[in-house]
Amino acid sequence: MSKICINIAWPYANGPIHLGHLAGSLLPPDIFSRYHRLLGDEVLMVGGSDQHGTPITVSAEKNGMTPEQYADKYHEINKKAIEDMGIEYTLYNKTHCPTHFEVVQKIFEELKSKGYIYVKETEQYYCPKCARFLPDRYVEGVCPVCKAEKTRSDQCDSCGTTFEAGMLIDPYCTLCGSRPEVRPTSHFFLKLSAFTDDLIRFIESKEDWRSNVKAFTQNWLEGGLQDRAITRDMSWGVPIPEEGWDDKVIYVWFDAVIGYLSASVEYSRMIGKPDYWKEFWKDPECRHYYFIGKDNIPFHSIIWPAILMGVGGMDLPYDIPANEYLMIGGGKFSKSRGGAIDIPSVLKEYDADLIRYYLSAIMPDTHDSEFSWDDFITKINNELVADLGNYYHRCLSFTKKNFGTVPEAGGDPEAGKAIEDAFKEYSECVGRCDFKKGLKVMMDLAHFGNRYFDSKKPWALVKDDKEACGRVMGDNLRIVKALCMMAWPYMPRSSEKVWSYLGYCGTPEDMGFDKIMEPVPAGQALQEPIPVYRKIEVKKEEKPKEQKKEAPAAVLDGPFADFRRMDIRVGEVISVDDHPEAEKLYVLKIDLGEEEPRQIVTNLKSVYSREQMLERKLLVISNLKPAKFRGVQSSGMLMAADDEPLGGSAILLLKPSKDVPNGTAVNCGMQCSSSRIEVKHCEKATIKVARVKDGKFLGKDIELPEGSPEVVAAVIDGDKAVPLGDGKGCVMTVESEVMDGADVV
Repeated sequence: MSKICINIAWPYANGPIHLGHLAGSLLPPDIFSRYHRLLGDEVLMVGGSDQHGTPITVSAEKNGMTPEQYADKYHEINKKAIEDMGIEYTLYNKTHCPTHFEVVQKIFEELKSKGYIYVKETEQYYCPKCARFLPDRYVEGVCPVCKAEKTRSDQCDSCGTTFEAGMLIDPYCTLCGSRPEVRPTSHFFLKLSAFTDDLIRFIESKEDWRSNVKAFTQNWLEGGLQDRAITRDMSWGVPIPEEGWDDKVIYVWFDAVIGYLSASVEYSRMIGKPDYWKEFWKDPECRHYYFIGKDNIPFHSIIWPAILMGVGGMDLPYDIPANEYLMIGGGKFSKSRGGAIDIPSVLKEYDADLIRYYLSAIMPDTHDSEFSWDDFITKINNELVADLGNYYHRCLSFTKKNFGTVPEAGGDPEAGKAIEDAFKEYSECVGRCDFKKGLKVMMDLAHFGNRYFDSKKPWALVKDDKEACGRVMGDNLRIVKALCMMAWPYMPRSSEKVWSYLGYCGTPEDMGFDKIMEPVPAGQALQEPIPVYRKIEVKKEEKPKEQKKEAPAAVLDGPFADFRRMDIRVGEVISVDDHPEAEKLYVLKIDLGEEEPRQIVTNLKSVYSREQMLERKLLVISNLKPAKFRGVQSSGMLMAADDEPLGGSAILLLKPSKDVPNGTAVNCGMQCSSSRIEVKHCEKATIKVARVKDGKFLGKDIELPEGSPEVVAAVIDGDKAVPLGDGKGCVMTVESEVMDGADVV
């Protein structure tokens, strides 16, 4: 038995949690925890509500409440939402509590005594009218870079520029509206620079970390670590354990990460074993996992390890499987920016396990993913209900009707091998926090189960040889049991229902994975099954009596209309620069055969090195409306194949199969539009990458020019597939292996 310490990012208690929180940092650790509990490991899973910081004080003042009242209100709302989603913390704590204060202050004092915390004078906004220093969100003004109004004093949401005090144009106090001054003030700083060498060695040892996490961290380290202020001029937060500092508090970014340790201490005291936390924090064999969103990576891969190194004798992070963003309509789910879908609202319409399944299937583990209600309905109806739910019910209902109890399994080697192979691959995936692939493996076993059931034809066999039919159904129930156990981390409540239909008491955790290969005991009474998943009925909206239609442009008539909106060109990368304000973005200059090179911002920095990008031939959607990414304009979009939704891991840029001039139109020989379009128009076209076998592309007829590569990209419209190319013999392909059916995005 191993010890696993699971630490979960602390959502701000300034509003209800949303689907972005769930997909990013709340659902993955629950899946991981349940998986390890099935293995028999001892798991401590902690986190809670982050109740400090200026967002809380700003929101509290707007609502006429004290910060504590406001933070406690959303702590309870979010705690209930998390429980309603079936997520089981060992302790869901909060940062505004005595134990947290005690642990934070103790660490502060210990780091200070070792010389890792010191006092330094800095400048900050001060409002003479309010007679107070103003933390970040209490000052707004005009961004000096992009001129956006109502910009906060710490960062511009429009262009991403970060600021020091005094940089805003026409700043004003959000409390009284008067103009603040910039005054000197003293603060405690964490000597982060002292840990540079130790952190570099620590990161170099993490060969198995996700590439996005390691790259993000290394970029921070390469830029040089700066000492950081860990206190603020405000009254809401953890008090500074020093005389004469009553007007300041320990700042939220420092105290929140210590919450993992304080929650562990709090739980130990709650169960009457005050030193229990030491078994998880001072045992080198215990593995610590941190489940967070990508915006929190440096706080967990650099700052928190530095604090632990400074304290000494504490376990450092074993893995930080940070997720990317869940997007909706092309934008990030966000409470502060609006557009978020909160959990309590979703649960009024849909069962928690349906949400858990869908978010697991589209989990933004290595790159951003898009949430869509249409896709949600499709995946629930066509995958969860049609495959897993259907197999559960047909096996259970048939056996209950014809046998009443569990018949003795026949021990068919085919069924046993299918379970064994699936569980081995499933364990490899979930064990390395690849939950999307783990779910796919489980669903593939459900596909096998349905094929196996059909091949045995029990409905006919029961009439001719009931005993033989019983053996067949015993083998089917063995598959049902294995599926139920593998599905439990993802969809616990529906799995527990199936578990009870099989005649078991308790939950799959009571049995554990060490017995997953065993058949269901013969003679065990079956309960009357009820389908655990049902199709979502799409509500038909009443259409207006009259609908005004606009005639499409002539070039968009006929098949492939959505594809013909795009003006796709072959380009060559002539320069690659780091984005000045975003760690994970490149700024490219691309020769498209125009007078001036085209500037494009891309998020493929974690996929392609600078050397791999430079002088690369690629495809650009050249008529996309310009957009700004963190203050840098981008005039186009690159085209790449992505097989991750299929369970793969490749993101590969498309390239021409022949050396054609820069600016060559990739239009399949059709007439295409040059009008400005938006990203949503690109998403409507169906373009896939796959191997062509016997003249077929994903089952559709396709004609390729002579000498074409085996793997090509093709535009699909109905039953037609046309190779993506210039219409003159050059088609588009990828440089390495990708799964058939990969989407071009």
